[in-house]
Amino acid sequence: MLISEYNRLGEASAIDFAATLVAIPSFTAALASSRPFASKSELRERAAEAAAAWDDEEVELALAGHPRIGERPDRSEPGAEHSAREQGAVQGAEADVLARIAEGNRRYEARFDRIFLVRAAGRTPAEILAQLEERLGNDDATELAVVASELRDITLLRLDESVTE
Repeated sequence: MLISEYNRLGEASAIDFAATLVAIPSFTAALASSRPFASKSELRERAAEAAAAWDDEEVELALAGHPRIGERPDRSEPGAEHSAREQGAVQGAEADVLARIAEGNRRYEARFDRIFLVRAAGRTPAEILAQLEERLGNDDATELAVVASELRDITLLRLDESVTE
């Protein structure tokens, strides 16, 4: 979408578009209400500011819309197309790596009571598995901070891929 097209969207459509980046109401409202943007870089700057303000509850809320690593996204979720593309490399991983990721997902969820979230785009299945195994050793506060950082990275990457000048 062109930045000029985003600027012209109605409020509800602008919020719906922002929800495909991340389903956090404060974020989607901030982007929609800050229009018009003079450039994509101005939009990205505002998105980064809004993402930096997320609290723990908002991060947890956003996880509800993300599929587990190695699983197909629910097509009814606003960011499903992004998730499918981002996890494309994982879908083609060797069976033993997929099994280890699935087992790591179970251990992670038992440990932290949330899904494992990682920026999958640009990472190999082996790199994702290594991240998963490493992060299982984090304490709760450290891991929540890592999750928030990964979510911000995912959100801004989706914005970069979705909006052009």
